[in-house]
Amino acid sequence: MRATTRLLAVISKSTPLVPGAPTGLTGLPTHAAPRSTLLYLYHQTLSKLQAGFPESSVYRQSTEALTKHRLSIIEAVKPEGLQAWQDRVKKTVDSHPEAFRRVPVLTQAGEENIIWRTAALQSLATASYEDEGLGAPQLEGLRHESERANQREVLERDPVEEHRVVPRIEPEPALTAGQVEEVEQKMGAGLIEEVVQVAEGEMRLVDVLAEGKVWEDLEESPNAGQWAYFERDTHTPTTQKP
Repeated sequence: MRATTRLLAVISKSTPLVPGAPTGLTGLPTHAAPRSTLLYLYHQTLSKLQAGFPESSVYRQSTEALTKHRLSIIEAVKPEGLQAWQDRVKKTVDSHPEAFRRVPVLTQAGEENIIWRTAALQSLATASYEDEGLGAPQLEGLRHESERANQREVLERDPVEEHRVVPRIEPEPALTAGQVEEVEQKMGAGLIEEVVQVAEGEMRLVDVLAEGKVWEDLEESPNAGQWAYFERDTHTPTTQKP
């Protein structure tokens, strides 16, 4: 319903949505590049799962399946002029492997998408402030020592120099309103901006769970029958016979 409400304001479904325009959800503006962002997030999540979790991990198996499903949806929807754009930026992408990655399309053999590498993406500047890099804001106030472990690295960064040396390419062609609606309907997870937020959270969660090694056994194994009380229908009497 919310996606439909937003699209009612669009004159034509062949017209791209306006970045920053209201979506109908407070504090959630229209995303400028949802397709390329989701491609990056999903590939990062898959890479982290493969590097940090054993194949036997149930979390890895389920998250991989869901991520690949959603990745196939976003890969299948291609903006007009995508191939021409890839041809135009090919020289820059090939000459800067430290900044860009070519990732194979899951559903189409021989096809590729272009995404940023994490280090280069963090060095880009926003449209408003040339010396402000992308990423989560630094926390303020008193914090635990572990939260301040990378404070020196952050303060020693030179965003202006990073902004100067990182190669720039024109953005990927935008999806039309109709294509955005198609993605939203196939994913069934709300607006595409909400899908991006969920993908960001999932990527961060992978790091947290990998650090905790959640696939390993508990340090203290529970006693036999410790959780039996919480099983369904074990703490209530059976129905009285007629």
